Amino acid sequence: MPSHEGEDEAWLPPEIAVTVDLVILTLRASVFQVLLIERGEPPFQGSWALPGGFLRDAEEDIYDAALRELYEETGLEAGNLHMEQLAAYGTPGRDPRRRIVSVAYLTIAPELPEPVAGTDAASAFWTPVEQVLDHQVSLAFDHHDIVSDAVERARDKLERTPLATAFVGKSFTITDLQRVYEAVWGVSLDPRNFYRKVQGATGFIVPAGSERRTTAGRPARLYRAGTARTLHPPLTRPTPSAAPEEAR
Repeated sequence: MPSHEGEDEAWLPPEIAVTVDLVILTLRASVFQVLLIERGEPPFQGSWALPGGFLRDAEEDIYDAALRELYEETGLEAGNLHMEQLAAYGTPGRDPRRRIVSVAYLTIAPELPEPVAGTDAASAFWTPVEQVLDHQVSLAFDHHDIVSDAVERARDKLERTPLATAFVGKSFTITDLQRVYEAVWGVSLDPRNFYRKVQGATGFIVPAGSERRTTAGRPARLYRAGTARTLHPPLTRPTPSAAPEEAR
C-alpha cells in the first residue's frame, strides 16, 4: 500500500477537471481538412485550437458532452457521421488553468458546411490537415498532438476497416472512394489497381442500383457501404518509397 504524509489524515484524491476535444475531419474539394476555432477567451485567446469544452456538471456523461459540443460547433448530430473516442490527454501542465484531463473524439463526415463558431470561440474555419501536421499552423494546448494522433488513427483504419465510406455520402463512386484514400494517405493511386482492391474486399461496398452522369464518358456506377466491419484483404497503405510504383 502506498504511504502518504499524515497517516492519521484521510487521503483525498486531487481535484481534476474533465474536458472533451473534437477532431472533426472531412474532405472539401478533395482536400483533407480539420475544423479549428479561434479561441475567444483566455488562456491562448486568439490562438487556434480544436473545438471542445468542459463537462457542464458532474452528471453529464463524457460522450454526451462530446455530442453537445459537436452540435454547438457544427450543428451536426451523431446519427449523421462517424464518431469514436480517440484517447485521453492528461499530461500535467497541458493547461495553465489547472490540472485538466481531456477526452478526445475523432469525428468524420462528408463535405461538411462552413462552421459557425460556438459561444467561446471568435471564429471557426476549415484548415488543411497537412498545414497542421507540418506546423504551418500553431495550435493551443497539446492540440497538435491530438490532431496528429487522430489523423494517424484515420490513416490506419482506412487499411483495415471501411472507414473511408464515412467521408462520402450514402451513395458514391469508386472514384469518390479513391479520392478519400489519396487525400487522407497523401499518395496517388492507380485507378485500375484501386478498383481491383476495393472490389476484392468482401462486403466493403455494394452496388446502389443507380448511376451518376458525368459531363463526358460513360455514367459512373454508384455504390453504398456494405456490411463489412473489417476489410479482407486489407487495403495496404503504400510507403512513400513505394507510392510511385503503386501509381503505375
